[in-house]
Amino acid sequence: MLSTKVGRLLVPPAEGERFAGMLDAEPVAIRYDYSFDAVRRSLEASLARLGLDRVDILLCHDIDIWTHGDAQPGIFEAARKGALPALTRLREEGVVRAIGLGVNEWPVCSRVMDEFKVDCFLLAGRFTLLEQEPLDEFLPKCLEQQVSVIIGGPYNSGILTTDERRRATYDYKPAPDHLWEKAQAIRRMCESHGVDPRAAALQYPLRHPAVAAVIPGVRALREVEENLELFASHIPDALWHDLASADLARAVA
Repeated sequence: MLSTKVGRLLVPPAEGERFAGMLDAEPVAIRYDYSFDAVRRSLEASLARLGLDRVDILLCHDIDIWTHGDAQPGIFEAARKGALPALTRLREEGVVRAIGLGVNEWPVCSRVMDEFKVDCFLLAGRFTLLEQEPLDEFLPKCLEQQVSVIIGGPYNSGILTTDERRRATYDYKPAPDHLWEKAQAIRRMCESHGVDPRAAALQYPLRHPAVAAVIPGVRALREVEENLELFASHIPDALWHDLASADLARAVA
């Protein structure tokens, strides 16, 4: 499956904005544009770079409060009138096979489902071994409407991969104490079953029938190979039972 995004654009520095969380030194800035025409231009540019005439999935990114704060209502309205109808049109034209959102919060996905026929969501960091709020409302709604969920950020940006406090990040920032302590309790439980905590973090979301894929980020071929091994490693059912019994990770299946 080949996916690309619209809405969040990388542009020359003079045409966008740099944010404190951008640690790279690339000569680009970010600009958000959720208009109908911008979506088509963005996809056309992506297809030109890829040398293709279509992609499987097209996602509108970052129309959530997590990204835009108090400005989110206006952002959502712009996407509702521009980007989301454009996605629908592109699917009707056969240029893309599936459409949806790529966001860091599930409520905005739920709202979009009420107004548009979408196929999938990329939800980053919100249904993980560390937090499971989407189990109550969002994931059942996705099952009911036959919408697939792609889980991004299964390590919660790092806290589930390390036992070094100074390296622990959550949502790309230093992890708060209570989440660090919970992550370490999860780590100890996994290790008591002989399971690498990273394997549990990758495999846990896939236990829910609405989840179609889990996509951890990688920076090197070595990490790709490690993730494949972790996905394939055996995890005993007893671990999931014990995590749920200890109120560390809710039962899924």
